[in-house]
Amino acid sequence: MESITVTSRFCETDALGHINNITYFIYLEEARIKFFEALGFELDTTDWRFILASTKCDFVSQGYFNQELKVTTCLSKIGSKSFQLEHDILCGKTDQLIARGSAVMVYFDFLQQQSLMIPELLKAQLTEHLCP
Repeated sequence: MESITVTSRFCETDALGHINNITYFIYLEEARIKFFEALGFELDTTDWRFILASTKCDFVSQGYFNQELKVTTCLSKIGSKSFQLEHDILCGKTDQLIARGSAVMVYFDFLQQQSLMIPELLKAQLTEHLCP
């Protein structure tokens, strides 16, 4: 399981004083980027192999300005052409669950504009990050 820490900024809150719902998707994107870096992928857009097919986020409790958040990432499913990431966003001080998200990533060839089979070597790497 991979984990990152983010601190919510004032501009990420709304008129009600809590973190705006769209901001959580930015946190999930940052967690995905760090996850791919942990796998050894550089963020080279000329040779990128993944496309986001689906993402969702369930809001469990409120987050606030200047709150330290921990975002965890692990894999729940590995298919032949895609895999699913699971994310928890937790209060950094109390581990209270703030939000839970998921994302389906497809192994993709941008030049041919089609999905590809996930190479066995990558599947082996992904397997090491399956959710407990």
